[in-house]
Amino acid sequence: MILLRHGQTLWNLHFGQTRIDPGLPDPGLTQEGRRQAEAAGAALADRNVSLLFASPYRRTLETAAIVAERLDIPILVEPLIRERAGFSCDIGTRAGMLAEAWPHLDFSALDERWWCDLGETDDRVLARARAFRTAVAGRPDRDSICAVTHWGVVRALTGETVENGAIREHEPSGPLPAAAAAC
Repeated sequence: MILLRHGQTLWNLHFGQTRIDPGLPDPGLTQEGRRQAEAAGAALADRNVSLLFASPYRRTLETAAIVAERLDIPILVEPLIRERAGFSCDIGTRAGMLAEAWPHLDFSALDERWWCDLGETDDRVLARARAFRTAVAGRPDRDSICAVTHWGVVRALTGETVENGAIREHEPSGPLPAAAAAC
């Protein structure tokens, strides 16, 4: 499986410069974030990706839409790979509003308010990431799956802290790296 962290948002830009939460719930991509998504799509073009899973946040859905268009593949919305709820950007958009913005995607499995309250623990993020990992490990197409997700989920699965637009390989049936288990 391939893990792709979403492209840059205004939240990422501001927080990266100031280390202060700018108070922006569920931000979309910046122009740089769209460029990062396009670059990811180009990088994945020769990787035989046939399915994208995307977290229900706007930033991951926008990233996935750009990649899916480039690769001509479907997107499945997957709340297990949502971000760790720690900042204003982790306050989501109601499922009905997402369905209006992306009418071609299926949001029916989401509760209307699908995100959790801020202050989610690392253990809960790791449990969600492991549940997704286990589900993908059982799929025959696991080698052709890309999960468009977040810093916290990539960190939970790989132990790595990655930048916006980063692509990482992850073997869902293999052992978790020691650094990931400690998250």
